[in-house]
Amino acid sequence: MATNVYMEALSPTMEEGRVAKWHKREGDAVKAGDTLAEVETDKAVMDLVARADGVLRQVAVAEGQTVPVGSVVAVIAAPGEALGAVPASAPRPATAPSGSGMRDAGSVVAVASAVDASRIKASPLAKRIAKEAGVDLKLVTGSGPGGRVIKRDLEATAPVAVTVPPHPASRIPHPAPSGAPYEDVPLTQIRKTIAKRLATSLGPIPHFFLTSEVDMERAAEAREALNQQLGEPAGGKVSFNDIVIKATGLALAKHRACNAWFQEDHIRYWNEVHIGMAVAVEDGLITPVIRNADVKSLAEIGREARALADKARSRRLQPGEYTGSTVSVSNLGMFDIDQFTAVINPPEAGIIAVGSIVQKPVVLDGRVTARRRMRLTMSCDHRVIDGATGAAFLRTLKQMLENPLAMLL
Repeated sequence: MATNVYMEALSPTMEEGRVAKWHKREGDAVKAGDTLAEVETDKAVMDLVARADGVLRQVAVAEGQTVPVGSVVAVIAAPGEALGAVPASAPRPATAPSGSGMRDAGSVVAVASAVDASRIKASPLAKRIAKEAGVDLKLVTGSGPGGRVIKRDLEATAPVAVTVPPHPASRIPHPAPSGAPYEDVPLTQIRKTIAKRLATSLGPIPHFFLTSEVDMERAAEAREALNQQLGEPAGGKVSFNDIVIKATGLALAKHRACNAWFQEDHIRYWNEVHIGMAVAVEDGLITPVIRNADVKSLAEIGREARALADKARSRRLQPGEYTGSTVSVSNLGMFDIDQFTAVINPPEAGIIAVGSIVQKPVVLDGRVTARRRMRLTMSCDHRVIDGATGAAFLRTLKQMLENPLAMLL
């Protein structure tokens, strides 16, 4: 019996996907688990894999084409089986097919299931994990008693991201075509997501901004001493951004009112501190997450930040690595930007914009001297954070950066 291959929801926020490359062609024999195609999602490039044995037939989506989640992209049939026409945009049934899906790995993401959409059977722990990760339990196959979704099901149903060369349409043309006044370049999936999320942030969210200038002399001295002690064999040097992330994590632990999400009918105050680290990629921006940043050492944060940044630039981040941040940090200091304001990443209630570290003349003990200074600007969601609340947090963050020993208290 033929089984439809659907465009799967390969990330928690995916609404459509672009077929970057077919690994199997029409007429090829396939086995369950074979990679059928590579799909560009809103965050990364994922594998779309077969869940049944047979022959790939009726490939309805060409490489480079974008279709909504739930669209039929092909059919897996028995050899010689006669098939009727199946439109590529056919809606996906409530009971998911067994013919398409994703390769298993170690973090949470939505996959196909046969769970009745009207009644979700799941353990309380699975429900909590799914809610925090943004996973629709209707799309998860349960292995517990009576098809109940349990923690193991969420941990075992993630796709493996793969690296593919960027699609030519995702790049700004260089050089410009001769004689052409302009060239239209289609939006990539990540650029579409950025556009959509910004429209739901800066407009609906009442932003206000707080700026403070920080003396970074002691932080710079501490960084130099720490890097001399660590050395290259220890896994690389600690950056100023690592220090800002660590200090932000500790400050949030002291100011829980800023470590929060706006949730329409309630505010979620987090007891854990997960810092989103803005990373520029070729065609957009993504924020991998340093989890429990308040309790990790600077060396741990440095190693993790480098690894996540590398995965982000090669489009290999898993959903669990870029979701769940409680507050984000965006640093443009390396581009010689003195000060800027960042747009809040909902549902977070705040984001810290970090400028460059520059020497400035300041008055210290009655004398004018050169000191390394850095500006921090906090964007606050006024529905969650009041002016005095944000100011108190920013003061604590400044104190920790100006006196690194405060991070040890």
